Amino acid sequence: MGVRLRSSLLPAAKKILKMQLGFVKKQSDVVPRGHVAVYVGDTQRKRFVVPVSYLNHPSFQQLLNRGEEEFGYHHPHGGLTIPCKEGAFIDLTSRLQHS
Repeated sequence: MGVRLRSSLLPAAKKILKMQLGFVKKQSDVVPRGHVAVYVGDTQRKRFVVPVSYLNHPSFQQLLNRGEEEFGYHHPHGGLTIPCKEGAFIDLTSRLQHS
């Protein structure tokens, strides 16, 4: 003997079930298409979301190489980790945005 739900209640029931099971990501965790999350900072890391086009810029690649030297391919925060000062990263991304 099963429980029958009206078809109008089914989408809401699925959403509630997913939330209870932890399948729904927080809105702040979602990265828009065409962007990548990076974690920046020497000790305390702050999350930034940047366009993937930045990954091809030589200055940004230098930062990525520093991250690779320090962390290899193990990134403790799950995203790309860049070991530089937050202010320097903001300056670079501001220049890239206006170029």
